[in-house]
Amino acid sequence: MNDKYISVTQLTKYIKYKIDNDINLNEVFLKGEISNFKAHSRGHYYFTIKDEGSRISAVMFANNTKKLKFLPTDGMKVLVTGKISVFEANGSYQIYVNDMLEDGVGNLYIAYEQLKKKLEEEGLFDKSHKKPIPKIPNRVGVITAPTGAAIKDIISTIKRRWPLSEIILLPALVQGEEAHSTIVEQIKNAENYNLDTLIVGRGGGSIEDLWPFNEEDVAKAIYECPIPVISAVGHEVDFTIADFVADLRAPTPTGAAEMAVPAISDVISYLDQIKIRLNKSLLNKININKKHLDEIKKHYIFTNPITIYESKELIFDNLVERLKFSLKNLVNIKEKKYNELNNSIIFKNPYNLIDNKSNKYLQIISKLDALSPLKTLQRGYSIVKKDNKVISSIKDTKKDDLLELNLKDGNIDVKVI
Repeated sequence: MNDKYISVTQLTKYIKYKIDNDINLNEVFLKGEISNFKAHSRGHYYFTIKDEGSRISAVMFANNTKKLKFLPTDGMKVLVTGKISVFEANGSYQIYVNDMLEDGVGNLYIAYEQLKKKLEEEGLFDKSHKKPIPKIPNRVGVITAPTGAAIKDIISTIKRRWPLSEIILLPALVQGEEAHSTIVEQIKNAENYNLDTLIVGRGGGSIEDLWPFNEEDVAKAIYECPIPVISAVGHEVDFTIADFVADLRAPTPTGAAEMAVPAISDVISYLDQIKIRLNKSLLNKININKKHLDEIKKHYIFTNPITIYESKELIFDNLVERLKFSLKNLVNIKEKKYNELNNSIIFKNPYNLIDNKSNKYLQIISKLDALSPLKTLQRGYSIVKKDNKVISSIKDTKKDDLLELNLKDGNIDVKVI
């Protein structure tokens, strides 16, 4: 009787089999709004697609998410392509998404706007980082396709405007999935050629054709390039990420060539102007110096040079008189000093000075002798010492102290009782 009952797993497998083999469900084109979006660390996207009445779970595996040029977000209206199948673990059906577009806006445009915003916030578009383009370059590098109108226009324009400049072609793919990597490689390679200016670009095309110049690695390679870079992608109405990062944006490859080198006619005209200005400056300098020379020639030194000698002669006479006066005054001072010394008692009677000094000496000896402690001992007094120090008060002693008495004819040791 239980034979007619099946397990949940069997039912789920049957439903999954039916759905997987339904040709109408193998490729479904679905539109709706994203909610509950989650990007897994392994690169898978999990989300829900809903409209006003229903919702369906969706998953997009990493091998497909890598193809997207934008990051889905909640609330975004999208167009998805995928197949319907059953997730056996919970028995729910869901759509396995292979491709996704934003409803009403192309993927590339979304990716362009997202990357532009990201790089702008990182500072790659800052004007402070822009390098000036040399006015007269000796060597110009060009990264573009080796064939096509772009390289021909650039070469012909540079040769016409400034044939003295050398052109170095760094060939690269400018269209397709591998193009951005070859462009990055050649930007780095350009550092080996001692270039003054580097042109990076291609001719016109669709947004898909120009997309390599919207890749993040190309933008960062341009930003990090030490050579001044001119971006020349597409036509005047085309704007790429490379245009915003480059040091200068040209509307076309031909325009880039015109910006990279001067026109020889403009240089000749500029040199002619410099020549005229230089001649005027030299003539003006000559006139100023000539006028200054005329003023010098009219100076009294040249018109009456004897005046210089006469003024110097007066100064010299004045100095001679001052010298004579100084010498005479110095002689008088020395003579007066000599007379004072000659009249001094030292020279007239030097023995009087010696007697005076001897008397003073004897007086000092007499004073010292009167104050001598030996004289005190001669008069019958004694000097009391304790530990070789003189004491003058009984308070300085105590019982059993050993004292030393100094008398006129010797010393006596005593003990305090």
